Amino acid sequence: MSTPGSSLPPLSLSILGVEPLDEFIREIADFVHHKIMTRPNMHPQAKVEVEAKLGVLRDRSSRQRLMLPVLVETILTPNEIDVQFESNMSLTQHKHFNTMLNELMRVSSQPSHPTSPLEYTHVKVIDSFYPLDNPRERDKIRVTRDEKTNTVLEITRKVRLGDLNIYSPKRAADWRVSVSLEVPVSHPIGSPTHVRRKDRICYSHEEFNIDLTQVHSNAAPNAPPEVLHELEVEIARPALLLSTATKRADPNVSENERNAFDELIRSFVNNARILVKNASDGWHQRS
Repeated sequence: MSTPGSSLPPLSLSILGVEPLDEFIREIADFVHHKIMTRPNMHPQAKVEVEAKLGVLRDRSSRQRLMLPVLVETILTPNEIDVQFESNMSLTQHKHFNTMLNELMRVSSQPSHPTSPLEYTHVKVIDSFYPLDNPRERDKIRVTRDEKTNTVLEITRKVRLGDLNIYSPKRAADWRVSVSLEVPVSHPIGSPTHVRRKDRICYSHEEFNIDLTQVHSNAAPNAPPEVLHELEVEIARPALLLSTATKRADPNVSENERNAFDELIRSFVNNARILVKNASDGWHQRS
């Protein structure tokens, strides 16, 4: 019989000895898996992109940050609430994450650090966007060039397959999970509708890239450039993502292979949550 002040004995995870399924992570995993498995067959070299972008959910009518009667982070049912996701953050917030990630990269290289080390690359590119031949199509063709050499790195049409908005009432930022298809195309003819110059620091950790980007965007030929700051987490290897998605719940493969997709999404969600938790209070102040 325990007595007041005695130490807590080891506890079982539950009365069944197992931990209940995390419905939040499972919902995101189900959403991403469904979008992958039902994607259109547009090109044999098309790549699936899964990313989580930090930002603020705004009510379209009031333009204020969304407020809902919930206490913790919540996945919004798609298309049920009229909101706009605004990924731009203040310069102060950008510097905050740059300092935090640089410090994490430094300490992660120490032998005593509990996780794999972070690495980073600094990339400067110019994205030029061209309309499709069909004016009804909202997608655009993106031509990416190296800013220094002007070498074409990629020509793609990005097709958005779906979004999940996550509202985080206890944090300074919300986030959005997006699944897209990047389809290689030939170089378009004509002039671009707008240009975005990206100064990006890409921190890589295991199967994920964390991209901190400053964007100079020219929406119109004579308009002054708009400076944006964005932060996102992306699953780094599309081939691994597709392979694990295909084997999910397959009875003919090992248990580890069946569970690999959900483990990948779990770590992906955890990384997004860590970044959201570390957002400072100045996020949604317009700068």
